[in-house]
Amino acid sequence: MITQSFLSSLEESNAATNNPSDNQTLQGKEPLKHLLIGSSKAVTSTIHYLQVIGYANVGDWSPLLPSPNPGEVMSILNRPIAVQ
Repeated sequence: MITQSFLSSLEESNAATNNPSDNQTLQGKEPLKHLLIGSSKAVTSTIHYLQVIGYANVGDWSPLLPSPNPGEVMSILNRPIAVQ
């Protein structure tokens, strides 16, 4: 199932984020996952808006995947952020 594929890729991403050598390169930063869920149009529009304002590139997001709710899709962005 596609949702299972999405969750599997999310687990792989979590494993990569917890790698100590990765943490050394991201000193002072913690991983943050952004999850967009909604209509295909709303999710795509939001992804493009976040690129326009300089927050994240379109290519940084996962492909659109069906959500458990009919008519909805989801996309995830893994991004390190500075934490004080």
